[in-house]
Amino acid sequence: MKTECFELEVHDRVAHLRLSRADKRNSMIPAFWNELPVLIDRIESDGEVRAIVLSSSGPHFSSGMDVSVFAAASSAGGDAKPVSDEDALRQRSRRQQKSIRLRDTIKRLQHSFTVLEEARIPVLAAIQGGCIGAGVDLASACDMRYATRDAFFTIFETNLAMTADVGTFPRICKLMPDGMVRELAYTGRKLSAEEALQYGLVNRLYDSQQDMEDDVMKIAAEIALKAPMAVHGCKRMILHARDHSVADTLDYVSVWNAAFFQQAEVMEAMSANQERRAGNFTSLPERAKDDDSIDMP
Repeated sequence: MKTECFELEVHDRVAHLRLSRADKRNSMIPAFWNELPVLIDRIESDGEVRAIVLSSSGPHFSSGMDVSVFAAASSAGGDAKPVSDEDALRQRSRRQQKSIRLRDTIKRLQHSFTVLEEARIPVLAAIQGGCIGAGVDLASACDMRYATRDAFFTIFETNLAMTADVGTFPRICKLMPDGMVRELAYTGRKLSAEEALQYGLVNRLYDSQQDMEDDVMKIAAEIALKAPMAVHGCKRMILHARDHSVADTLDYVSVWNAAFFQQAEVMEAMSANQERRAGNFTSLPERAKDDDSIDMP
């Protein structure tokens, strides 16, 4: 499947979603923000896919938000000098409405990345070259990040007199030391791949993009062999632990396992390990659609 901004392939229960606008350094045009959540929903809706690899084409992972998005979000034009009280009221209303519209736009953009975090299955990012601006937001919303040695990361919004607003700070502050996040944010400088590995932003570095993608696909394939409900539970617990206290997360995992623990899945995993074969595990259920009726007992 190919859309304006992505190419999608599914093989052996692993979905490979690739940014496909290499000639534009995979900048995030308006279509990008609409297509990504639709694709993620489509990938995981039937419960058969068990991991997603997110990569990109060309020499750079992403140059970030395209200028066309900035233009659409901020377009309203300047107000002429009011000539009457009624004129002044209309201009004030337009300014206030513009602020609300901009906030609504930002919330929609944020949601396009939050779907990666909320996906029931792991998302692995394979990053080469520049990961700039909203590219950092995108990568930080994934479960794991892998990079080539020539990769670099930039919270570039500061260089444009802006504050990154699509998801960088709520997530990267939980991935890297506070002082380093502040340095990157305040200066807008490039973080090299070696530094990203040192500070925990990425899991592993590779000499080439092909080596990286091959290895990341192997990691995704290994995840796909595990019991989907167990992996889903791990993801939920990790996200919960990130945002809550130890006591809260201990309570949450006890409730989770009381509700979802399956003896049959455990026995199948033990048998598969002993017999050196792939386990025959139950897939995640299909996601309910918005228009699905609710069956009441």
